[in-house]
Amino acid sequence: MSFKLPKLFYSYKDFEPYIDRKTMNIHYNKHHANYTNNLNKAILNTNMINFSITKILKIAHVESPIIRNNSGGFYNHNLFWEILIPNIKYVHPSSDLNDILNKNFNSFDSFKETFSKVAANHFGSGWVWLCVKEEKLTICSTGNQDNPLMCGMGCEGVPILGLDLWEHAYYLQYQNRRLDYISSFWKIVNWIQVEENYKKAMKK
Repeated sequence: MSFKLPKLFYSYKDFEPYIDRKTMNIHYNKHHANYTNNLNKAILNTNMINFSITKILKIAHVESPIIRNNSGGFYNHNLFWEILIPNIKYVHPSSDLNDILNKNFNSFDSFKETFSKVAANHFGSGWVWLCVKEEKLTICSTGNQDNPLMCGMGCEGVPILGLDLWEHAYYLQYQNRRLDYISSFWKIVNWIQVEENYKKAMKK
């Protein structure tokens, strides 16, 4: 089995003015494609060729750095693309998801503030995550292409929402203004998908 880039159900320009089309194109066709291709090369002729991506992630810390970096890069970007939605008119979670966020973070605004603060304070490249852990929601960040499904990250759980903090995700448009990029992210989140991810995570 080889891994493939997911099909995007939107065009590169659909997220403007929040993410420019050139960044989307390069991010998907260069960075994500490279992680995918390098992962397939790394697992070729190994028993991991028949593993799911989540199974690979769970053993990535004892494998080579190539497998760790590229399996994370493949998975992380798959999640990132699916929790974005263009031309958004629905900027808040459903009442059910909002109640869950309220239970865990007191309010939707408090959740966004906490998530944004973790993202802003993360040093260097990485990701910030909203995870389900022991039926509770947690926010944490990982460096490079690591993610909460890997062992020993200090950030455990099943990720249901993630924000890419690598410069390739925003630098062409925002340069060093990471806070502006984080603020724009909230305008294109697909909360319906996040809720679906939450329901799946709760069943595991």
